[in-house]
Amino acid sequence: MNKMTDKEEMTDEEKRLATPTCARHSSPIKNSVAQPACERTSLNMRAARISRATAETQIELRLNLDGKGKCNLDCPIGFLTHMLSAFCKHGMFDLEGVLRGDLDVDQHHLIEDTGIALGSAFDKALGSRKGILRAGFFIYPMDEALCRAAVDFGGRPFLVCNADLSGIALSGGTTDSYKEKSGSCTSFQTDCFEDFWQGFVSTAKCNLHLDTIRGRSDHHKMEGLFKATARAIRTAVEIDARAPNLIPSTKGVIC
Repeated sequence: MNKMTDKEEMTDEEKRLATPTCARHSSPIKNSVAQPACERTSLNMRAARISRATAETQIELRLNLDGKGKCNLDCPIGFLTHMLSAFCKHGMFDLEGVLRGDLDVDQHHLIEDTGIALGSAFDKALGSRKGILRAGFFIYPMDEALCRAAVDFGGRPFLVCNADLSGIALSGGTTDSYKEKSGSCTSFQTDCFEDFWQGFVSTAKCNLHLDTIRGRSDHHKMEGLFKATARAIRTAVEIDARAPNLIPSTKGVIC
């Protein structure tokens, strides 16, 4: 029996990956949900840009999954900026952009829409999910609070949030500038915490479980959960060294 050539031994997927990028992109077959988004040009350039504009909010975000943990946001809600900065630092994600919303009405619109936009950025940056570990888990201690997060980028949005928050808004400072759309807000409506993550999972197409195991301070609980989630997501989106070119699903596709 004749020995098979290296090309004959290659799978269809290996042959496709061996084809020069320019040749693959010239194919008449359009991108589908099973293929990388156009913003993701390689496993080493997993980035996305998102614009979301409604009558209530205007949001621009740029995300790099393989960053240095830098966060540069023009955000009018101080505590949200603090949480997203911690999220980037612990997830090693780079995030920049501008967040604007009708704070004269409520914080809900801007906080929820920021979660929606951030989830969309993760979805685009991950593309087909090829090569990622897909799931992650972390328990983070924040002083007296102990917080747990588990995530799976399996294509099915679902949130379980047992943050055990009081519902009492955090407050700080004395400025009234939050009444203007261009102003800043020194309080944070804790009931919007879950709205943020509900928005995130709906567009990131992941399921996320958040639990405060114990704790006293709402600030510590929310910060611990943001950090735990960042660490869990960091694990989930890492490239699997043993299967860098495989979809992490028995279905062969995540959508």
